[in-house]
Amino acid sequence: MRLTLVFALLTATASAQFTLQQSNSTASFRGIHAVSDKVAWASGTNGTVLRTVDGGEHWLACTVPPDAEKLDFRGIQAFDDKTAIVMSSGKGDASRIYKTSDGCKHWKLAMTNTEPEGFWDALYSDSSDHAWVMGDSINGKSVLLEVRALDDAEPELEMSLSNREVDRGTSSFAASNSTLLVLNKAVQEPGWKYSRWWAGDIPEHAYVYRLREENKATCRPCREFTDKVEVPMAHGVSTAGIFSLAFRPDKTLVAVGGDYKTPESPVKTAAWSADYGKTWTPATKPPHGYRSSVAWSNRLQAFLTVGPNGTDISYDNGKIWQPVSTDIEQSNDWNALSLPFVVGPKGRIGKLNPADFPRKPIPSKR
Repeated sequence: MRLTLVFALLTATASAQFTLQQSNSTASFRGIHAVSDKVAWASGTNGTVLRTVDGGEHWLACTVPPDAEKLDFRGIQAFDDKTAIVMSSGKGDASRIYKTSDGCKHWKLAMTNTEPEGFWDALYSDSSDHAWVMGDSINGKSVLLEVRALDDAEPELEMSLSNREVDRGTSSFAASNSTLLVLNKAVQEPGWKYSRWWAGDIPEHAYVYRLREENKATCRPCREFTDKVEVPMAHGVSTAGIFSLAFRPDKTLVAVGGDYKTPESPVKTAAWSADYGKTWTPATKPPHGYRSSVAWSNRLQAFLTVGPNGTDISYDNGKIWQPVSTDIEQSNDWNALSLPFVVGPKGRIGKLNPADFPRKPIPSKR
């Protein structure tokens, strides 16, 4: 629910790490989903949705969904050049889900938040009619909704992961649609499997919740547990906490964030876990400021994180981070990642240039 501030410098030149692209929009973008290097969708303020089918050479403006002119689309999930689901974040019925199946010429309102105090923070969808929605807690109960049959007149809502006890006031940051992490294929270790993690903060603490499911051939039904794990991230004020989660398929999870009111501060802006989120360790050398989004890059074989005052890279699973550039025009003012694309305020969209990133990893300090 805590909407973050944006800091912007709009440029129209090519940067080293990201090639800036022409969006023909002044919206603040926080939703981005790359289907491929060619097809991607972006979403932002004032009901704005864009898509590209040629790698960003042209970004095409979508029809604004019905009654969405004042909505802030913080999350988007796409499946091809025709089909996408977009989520707005806001209090009460300002949190909604729309769907298009015809390349965004037309949109269907699929779901509206019916809780007056509710606020949706993140969306994940693994198919065009199935989605997960995470929101701020309500009266000390978690909100993690599973939505099925989005194409139906009345989608089926599964509440099995909601209504679990959490600290009163627990909320998440709707900064980059990446405080909810869902794996299509669960990762496993003896006796357990994991596929869902989400961040939830109160001013005094930063937490990652993980769904732990029993993984035995003999259990029918199998048990599941929601673990609440404290993470050594910035806290103490309502503007600080975890803003983004990312996973590498070797048990490694990375969390980034900080305090968006002090974007230059590097204090507790990243932490990492090597055991599926059971324990967390602060970065030895954190990103050099508040960060709103993090992603694993197979091309770079590194984690990449972005924020208002720069971009950082880690080659050692989040232990040591280094700035990718000292030129603010090259690396500043990004909100969200879905590689190879990155989006930011005032219509800012870029595309990754892997060849222009540092290639020599920094050795891990043990």
